[in-house]
Amino acid sequence: MTEPTHDEAHGGALGERLNWLRAAVLGANDGIVSTAGLVVGVAGATDDRSALLTAGLAGLLAGSMSMAAGEYVSVSTQRDSEKAALAQEKRELREQPEAELEELTELLERRGLSRDVAQEAAVQLTERDALKAHARVELGIDPDRLTNPWHAAWASFLAFTAGALLPLLAMVLPPAEWRVTVTVVCVLAALALTGWSSARLGAAAPGRAMLRNVAGGALAMAVTYAAGSLLDVAGA
Repeated sequence: MTEPTHDEAHGGALGERLNWLRAAVLGANDGIVSTAGLVVGVAGATDDRSALLTAGLAGLLAGSMSMAAGEYVSVSTQRDSEKAALAQEKRELREQPEAELEELTELLERRGLSRDVAQEAAVQLTERDALKAHARVELGIDPDRLTNPWHAAWASFLAFTAGALLPLLAMVLPPAEWRVTVTVVCVLAALALTGWSSARLGAAAPGRAMLRNVAGGALAMAVTYAAGSLLDVAGA
């Protein structure tokens, strides 16, 4: 008989993977809604394909770059905070090792270990790698896997771009009389899918998430289309 395999992710690795997947779904969702609202609004004012393509591409590039820059700044701040916390913990371990050992013991006790077991575990963890032990148990940080701002920026850029391409292509490829209808159908279907995906990643019932997503996207397109139509009527 062969040995059973056990390859699924656990703990932090699984949580990190779910966070990335959730961020990708939300980024794509933002790309869909914002670009759909933009091109549908322009379609309410004109049926010129060049104007629609220009507006859609501008919205795609502006949105994807904005998302990437925002993620880079946000994750860079988080990484700086993690580094500062690790530096402080390293200093405390150097200056007061006995107090830090007692602190680690108490933290392990709070997780359900008996005093004796917690103390023995704290000693062994400290002997193996004191900083890593305190980082994981006390700070919830893995020193070997700090957040990467470039990864976050690229993930947001690509997710937003992928989402934005759908309404853009749905608007410029069909004949003029079908553009808005095709775009609305494609966008609502995509929003239902991203709503379902985000709910599944969060282990929640998908029905309400899908309904919220679809209703929000439909409202955004209705408002922008009405605004574009009013501008067209006003001759703006």
